Amino acid sequence: MQPDTLFQGTVPVDTVLTRADLTPAEAADTAAVTVADATNEAVDTVQGFIDGFFATLPKIGVAIVVFLAFVLIARVIRNIIHRVTPGPKDSSIGIVIGRLAYAFLLLLGVLIGLVIIFPTFTIGSLLGALGLGGVALGFAFQDIFQNLLAGILILLREPFREGDEITSGAYTGTVEAIETRATFIRTYDGRRVIIPNSQIYSDPVQVITAYQRVRSEYDVGIGYGDDIGEAKRIALETVRGIEGVMKDPAPDVLTWDLAGSSVNLRVRWWSDPTRANVVKLRDAVLMQVSQSLLAAGIDLPFPTQQILWHDQTEATDGDRTRQREGWPVPKDGKAPEPARIAQAIRQTGGASSEQKTSRGEDE
Repeated sequence: MQPDTLFQGTVPVDTVLTRADLTPAEAADTAAVTVADATNEAVDTVQGFIDGFFATLPKIGVAIVVFLAFVLIARVIRNIIHRVTPGPKDSSIGIVIGRLAYAFLLLLGVLIGLVIIFPTFTIGSLLGALGLGGVALGFAFQDIFQNLLAGILILLREPFREGDEITSGAYTGTVEAIETRATFIRTYDGRRVIIPNSQIYSDPVQVITAYQRVRSEYDVGIGYGDDIGEAKRIALETVRGIEGVMKDPAPDVLTWDLAGSSVNLRVRWWSDPTRANVVKLRDAVLMQVSQSLLAAGIDLPFPTQQILWHDQTEATDGDRTRQREGWPVPKDGKAPEPARIAQAIRQTGGASSEQKTSRGEDE
């Protein structure tokens, strides 16, 4: 017996078949087996998901119960904070602290629920999953976070409260609500303006009703020929008699400006800072002061202008030999004669008549 024959008889030989070596029937059977295997694998995968979901249902139920318990606890804590914080129940400090505690407890409930459902879940894995996406979200919601922080600081520091009248930028009105994102203002003409808290916190804000009183003022012009002291006395007595003007601090009247056509007296008075009261008193002060001055014969002049000729002066204007009103002193030191407008008109008219006469003779 030959060695090759003996080896082939005792050791099996593996045979590799290709699709070309198979008959059409055998190839169809092989394809059918492959599709069946893939289908079975997909069904097993879906069945595994379903089985896993139903196996996780008790954990999901426990997580929901835990989250609802945290919601209830958060509400109770928020109400307790509102009661124990100083001031009224709806004070700004209580509102902001209550909201922060409520949000923190809700977040804690969500994290504990996730740990119950997925025992391998950790905060570190959550942060790792966020990664660059968290940075992108931070940039995307930068304005929201800025307004949120500004709103919290406004509620904590209380530069103004609901019901105060403020001026922020071009808007003036009554504060309706202060939220963590924006402040709502109702303007005096009945419009609602929503201003972002970041703008209010960074820009100057005028709180009109921050104190119990506010001062108003108005300038009244009298003639230069009127008695300034008498006009001040009349205006002051009139303002003191108007209802709503505070006695302390008392109103006053000051000589404020020597204007082009009048002596301006500044009338100042104190009153309640609310807008309706300020407007009402302003109307009363202007009307009664003007009537009192006119009744006493005090002139309330209109703005006037006086036009002088270049060499026009008055005979009673002191030393006429000195420089006056920008006109140079004559070299000979003699005072210029006062110019008369009527005389200048007559001279001009006479010259015109003479010219007409001369023209007639020439013709």
